[in-house]
This record gives sequence, C-alpha cells and structure tokens, in this order.
Amino acid sequence: MRTATTVEASDGNWSETVDFVTEAEKLGMDICWVAEAWGSDAPSPLGYLAARTERLLLGSGIIQLATRSPVLIARTAITLSRLSQGRFLLGLGPSGPQVIEGLHGVPFARPVSRTRETVQILRQVLAGEKIAHSGREFQIPLPGGEGKPMRLSTRAEHHIPLYLATLSPKMLRLTGEIADGWLGTSFVPEGAGPAYFGHLDEGLAASGRTRADLDVCQGAEVNFAEDEERLRAIVAPRKKELAFSLGGMGSNTTNYYNDAYSRQGWAEVAAAVRERWQSGDHEGAAGLITDEMVLSTTLIGTEPMVRERLRIWRDAGVTTVRLYPAGDTLEARLTTLGRAIDLVRAVSFQ
Repeated sequence: MRTATTVEASDGNWSETVDFVTEAEKLGMDICWVAEAWGSDAPSPLGYLAARTERLLLGSGIIQLATRSPVLIARTAITLSRLSQGRFLLGLGPSGPQVIEGLHGVPFARPVSRTRETVQILRQVLAGEKIAHSGREFQIPLPGGEGKPMRLSTRAEHHIPLYLATLSPKMLRLTGEIADGWLGTSFVPEGAGPAYFGHLDEGLAASGRTRADLDVCQGAEVNFAEDEERLRAIVAPRKKELAFSLGGMGSNTTNYYNDAYSRQGWAEVAAAVRERWQSGDHEGAAGLITDEMVLSTTLIGTEPMVRERLRIWRDAGVTTVRLYPAGDTLEARLTTLGRAIDLVRAVSFQ
C-alpha cells in the first residue's frame, strides 16, 4: 500500500503546512492531496508545493466540478503537471448541494451526467484534440455563436491520472467505469463490499477492467493511544465530528455521508443522528454515536490495534492509505505520521 495525506491552505498556518509536507516527503510519504472545501482553492497551493518538493506526488483532493468549466479544469491540470514535472494527480468530485448551491449559486442537479461529460471533455483536451462536445450538460462550442472547435496551445507532457471522490452507488459505478482512482471516505472495510466495491466493480466490468486497474485511496485519522483510558479520551470528541458529518454535511434530503454509513450497517442510528442534528440538538446527536462507529472508520487505537486495522484495510482492497495524523504541534503530527508510515510499510510486505 502507498501512503498519502491531505492538507488545506486555509487550515492553520500555511508556513507550518509547507513544513509538514516537506518533512512528510522526507519520511517517505508517497502522495499529498490538497483539499478544496469552502476555504482555499486547491490549485494555488499545489503550484507552491510543486516548487518545494522533489519526489512527492501532488493531487487535487478535490477540485469541485461545478465551480469551473471542464476546459478550465483541464488547463489547470496540464499547468500543474508541467510545473511538477509529471507529479500531478487530478482529483475531482461533485461536492454537494450545500456547497455548490449555497456557496457558489450553481445548480447541483444531475451530478452523474455532469461528472461523465466533464471527464469526456477533459480526455479530449488532454489528448490534444480539438474540443467539441454536444451533451446534456455542456455544449462546446456554444451553438448559434461564432465559436469553432479549438485545441489548447499547450499540451499535456505527462500522463495525468484521474481520481474521483464519490460515495453514492451511481457515482461509484461511474468511478469504476472512467477513473484511474477512487478517493473514498466514511469507509468501514467490513461493510465495504456491498456499500462500495460492488458498485465500483460494476463500473469496472462495464469498461472491461478489473480492480487492479483502480487505485483505491481511503482516508482516516491516525492517532495512537498508549492505553485504554487514553483511547476513550481520544474517541469522545470525535463523536461530535462524526455527528456533524451525518447530520450537517448536506441538506435535509441529501447527505452522502449519512447514506454511506446507512449502507454499512448503521441506518437506524444515522437517521436518528440527522434528525437530532437538524433540529439543533447537536449534543444529543453526538450522544448517539458509539465508540464502534468512530473506531470502525478511523485508524485510532493502540499500535497493535492500528496495525490490525491496516491489515483489514489491505485485505479489503485499499491500495493507498490517506493518513490524517493527530497532534497538537507540527512535531507531534510528524511523529504520528512517521509511526503510521512504518506500520503501512510493514503490513504491505506481510
């Protein structure tokens, strides 16, 4: 298994974030993804990190589809690939209605067809072709105007792997069909077969591919507890964070995190958490989250516990582990990351 992490430019001190990434590269980490939620954008810090790193793969984790035209996304990807000398991975995702409609004022409708058509246009651009597309979501060139099919004046000099961040069954099938990698979350390996991999495999089969053709990149917090008392102290505050994901990350009707947990065996709890969170009872929602729900979707525990969870992730089909190391200081986060990278290496060669 490869190792990765995710950072965001607006998350704390940018200078410290750069130090974290450059030191993580020295520790042997393989990939750094840069997030784009409702804070900073992803491409700007990726360009900076390309100049500060030498070996590390750099990915957009993710660029939100509805915020840019497909051709602009392709131009950005080519630019970052050239700046990093072929170290760029293009991660895309539809996000959700709360961000796309509430922040950007763009309709979230039909994310599956928008994603498919965006990738079709991207492939044209990256291949150096003249760009012409007539679909449900995009018309290029715009009909009835003076525009004619064009190709960019710049070319993709390196292969740019495409990753999709998806959770719903239809989007998972699309990921298996058209993507090089899957950026997943809310992952319970024991329930991942029917919840995730069944849909991914349908898409892979439709395109004549197998699981070996898809990089399964899963992320979770990694935090080492030296004993059971410390473990309980770590788990407690994570319950409110998970309650926010299940109750607040989305609208009253659309919450992909809630849906994912429901498909993995917690439908009744997930529904109750959303109801309480939406009613304003955040503490009550957090009180419904069990220790098992936190531990099943994270890499939190004693070192033997984390090692065993990594084995389970490996056996479930994870090929890249995205680590979110805990720690109150830069040194503490790097120490946690170093321990985790060592464990991933050890488990990978067993």
